[in-house]
Amino acid sequence: MTPTDLIHEGERLDELMRNGYVIIQDPSRFCFGMDAVLLSGFARAKKGERVLDLGTGTGIIPILLAAKTESEDFTGLEIQKDSADMARRSVCYNHLEEKIKIVTGDIRDASNLFGASSFHVITTNPPYMIGTHGENSPSEAKAIARHEVLCTLDDVLRESARLLVPGGRFFMVHRPFRLAEIMSKMVEYQIEPKRMRLVYPFADREPNMVLLEGLRGGKSRLTVEKPLIVYKEQGVYTDEIYDVYGY
Repeated sequence: MTPTDLIHEGERLDELMRNGYVIIQDPSRFCFGMDAVLLSGFARAKKGERVLDLGTGTGIIPILLAAKTESEDFTGLEIQKDSADMARRSVCYNHLEEKIKIVTGDIRDASNLFGASSFHVITTNPPYMIGTHGENSPSEAKAIARHEVLCTLDDVLRESARLLVPGGRFFMVHRPFRLAEIMSKMVEYQIEPKRMRLVYPFADREPNMVLLEGLRGGKSRLTVEKPLIVYKEQGVYTDEIYDVYGY
């Protein structure tokens, strides 16, 4: 199969500015955003560690982590068949088949799919919205990605707690308006919050994203990192954002 055979009608190929990697996307479905890129810069994975990305979509986080970390064992779990297929084709296009495996399946059943204590690191960029929070998405694919239609925060944390080895690390990007709920549920599922960073669109605005690291079975101690500012001015990223993107 040639590279052009991997790209279907209506899809596009986007450069990721890392190791020459690209990703196949369909603008009519759901394209990755800055939250996924920032999570890939916040997460940490060491050589020899097994990494699972829950709700991987088109595979953006495993592909970026393959470029940014020393781990060589990534799995992406995605319930939407079309997105999972697109992710597999991106993995193939980048010749990452030896490092990244895409599995079609339900987050709610993840511990049965993979087995308990089977990963050292879990990453996730889950749906942020509950019920009617936010705008209704025009397509089913976008609705599933943005709203808790097929899985909830409870599902993500419960399965992560089961899937992580003792002392395993959990990395998530979410919205600050749910931070109190997120923290309490992490503790409930014995994923102790250890590191947090708030993301601000501009220095004088409220934060619109939060990056979190948790430790399965960890002791209570949270480090709050300095704020991450996205824009110096309208249309101009800060130096740190340029660095995360790899420009």
